Amino acid sequence: MGETLEFNDIYQEFKGSWNDGRLRFNKQAVVYKSSKTGKVDSIQAIDLNLAQWRRVCLGHGIKLGTNSGNVYKYDGFRDTDMEKIADFFKANYKVELTEKDMCVKGWNWGTAKFSGPLLSFEVNESTAFEVPLANVSQCATGKNEVTLEFHQNDDTEVSLMEVRFYVPPSQSDERQDPVEAFAENVLSKADVIQATGDAVCIFKELQCLTPRGRYDIRIYPSFLHLHGKTFDYKIPYTTVLRLFLLPHKDQRQMFFVISLDPPIKQGQTRYHFLILLFSKEEELSLTLNMSEEDVERRFEGKLSKNMSGSLYEMVSRVMKALVNRKITVPGNFQGHSGAQCITCSYKASSGLLYPLERGFIYVHKPPVHLRFEEISCVNFARGTTTTRSFDFEIETKQGNQFTFSSIEREEYGKLFDFVNAKKLNIKNRGFKEGMKGKIDEYSDSDEDRHDAYLERMKAEGKIREEGNDSDESDGESDESFNPGEEDDDIAEEYDSNASASESNSEDGDDSGEEGTKKKVKKVKVVKEKKERKPRKEKKKKQKDAGAPKRPMSAYMLWLNASRERIKSENPGISITEISKKAGEMWRQLGKDDKEEWDTKAVEAKRQYDIAKKEYKESGGGAAGSAGASSSPKKESKKSGGKKEEKKRKSAGGDKDKERGGTNDSFKSREFIETSEDSSSGADHKSKSKRKKESDEEEEEAASTPASSEAESD
Repeated sequence: MGETLEFNDIYQEFKGSWNDGRLRFNKQAVVYKSSKTGKVDSIQAIDLNLAQWRRVCLGHGIKLGTNSGNVYKYDGFRDTDMEKIADFFKANYKVELTEKDMCVKGWNWGTAKFSGPLLSFEVNESTAFEVPLANVSQCATGKNEVTLEFHQNDDTEVSLMEVRFYVPPSQSDERQDPVEAFAENVLSKADVIQATGDAVCIFKELQCLTPRGRYDIRIYPSFLHLHGKTFDYKIPYTTVLRLFLLPHKDQRQMFFVISLDPPIKQGQTRYHFLILLFSKEEELSLTLNMSEEDVERRFEGKLSKNMSGSLYEMVSRVMKALVNRKITVPGNFQGHSGAQCITCSYKASSGLLYPLERGFIYVHKPPVHLRFEEISCVNFARGTTTTRSFDFEIETKQGNQFTFSSIEREEYGKLFDFVNAKKLNIKNRGFKEGMKGKIDEYSDSDEDRHDAYLERMKAEGKIREEGNDSDESDGESDESFNPGEEDDDIAEEYDSNASASESNSEDGDDSGEEGTKKKVKKVKVVKEKKERKPRKEKKKKQKDAGAPKRPMSAYMLWLNASRERIKSENPGISITEISKKAGEMWRQLGKDDKEEWDTKAVEAKRQYDIAKKEYKESGGGAAGSAGASSSPKKESKKSGGKKEEKKRKSAGGDKDKERGGTNDSFKSREFIETSEDSSSGADHKSKSKRKKESDEEEEEAASTPASSEAESD
């Protein structure tokens, strides 16, 4: 038989919910540690006086009783565990493990027995169910009836609100009512907070961050009373898990953090932490509302009747003595600025992250406490908004992730050394090892993390730069955009529309009148724009098919060699997913593995330089340049034709301006109507003259042979 027995996934019932943890039996004590809260319950071996093996809902369970009357129940054992546990108890604890059956008849009439902190309901001397009296929040009596109300637990999907017991009148003892006797037995062990008597001490107007406000804290022997302007909270000392005393980064203030389980409630809001903020300069003289003998007997020298000092020291000292728990302070960690914390953000709220000896705590909104034993891994990630900061990600074993962002990059070396010293699993250790202690390399970490897209863009940009430097062709470029000529084209087109409307107006007086109005519209002053300098357009470099191909990078060489292996390991993977997977695999490669491909890439670059030099010496680029110079000549012919056509158009536009632009001033409607009769004869002559000229041009065009047109072009 070994010295210890240890069982995982053992459950302990707490206010209607099952909390898993680890249970260990050793020669000195029985130790249970909750996986959720980390709280440790220890039962000394000499205090054990009862051990029962029972069939329960989660398999089999053990019920342990102590000399002080406390009862502990643990479930989740297998049937085969009973024999070795019984032998261990008999050999080390001198306690017999007995098997006890539960009543499953479903009867609701039986006997209520009070045994220590439990109310046991028995049917035919077999236990049907047990009620822990510590879960009772209120006890009310009626005629032959007692009602028990229970504390609620947020972790349970279904909660038991109350239980009612019918107590029949007793014929034997008439001096005491059986209902009142039942209620007194319940209240003697129930967790009902009643502010009876005077407070041990009172702290006035303390600043509280969660819940926010200023509260008077009244210290009672068994609970803590927060009295504010709007809300009151009563906190039993049994619900306090841990105490923290943390210095602010400005070195002028102190945080005092009280971890609570279960949390205090206000509506739908739950406060798992009580955070008080103190100034270091604030002093206090405190006198306890107890006699010196009572103080010495109760606190055993931890407190004295008259004390003085800093306010935060007085509060923490009193709480430590009453709660009987250690106060956790920051360890040896020091950040870049010398403070024992790191400024960061969590859920869009700025706060402080404290690396402790056994975990991390973040204050203050929302407060977070993470123990090392519940952390699966941590990750150092690049900041999402700027390269001057990074993110610190913590993933728990339950699958929850906490991201603390906007941490200054100067804090990276200190935080990495701390995490490494605590032997936490770092998710991207291969990437970060090369950066350890080198803050400057963090900003240039693009070189460490391979980016295939960035590498391709750099290569294309280098090719374009080489093309621009080597492009010295003497060929003629296309004619650049000329705003002046474009304006002339628009004016000519407008004039031709106007002449067409004039030719259609010869049929009647009405149409003639419309023509005159359109003439007035034609008198539109077009402002000449300043001519721009012609732009020289860059010609696209022709790709030489005979030139040697550029060498591939180390990553591309590795990718070509590993592509089939990636496909075989991941059947059905798409092309884009192959690239992502390859990038991740390349980042995870060590320096020794990458060195092989770096050597191959250097060798490929050397071979490329030799081949390129031989290609140029043999005149390989001459044919390509000749082909490139021949194309501008063809384009120059086309551009020459376009120039002549534009000149003809501009000449025609000038003639139209000379004919119709004799008077550019604006004419009102009254002037047009009065001068219509006098100008009708002149208009008729000008129209006939224009018509005659257009007929002559058409006859000349018809008589010109096709060959002469081709020669003129």
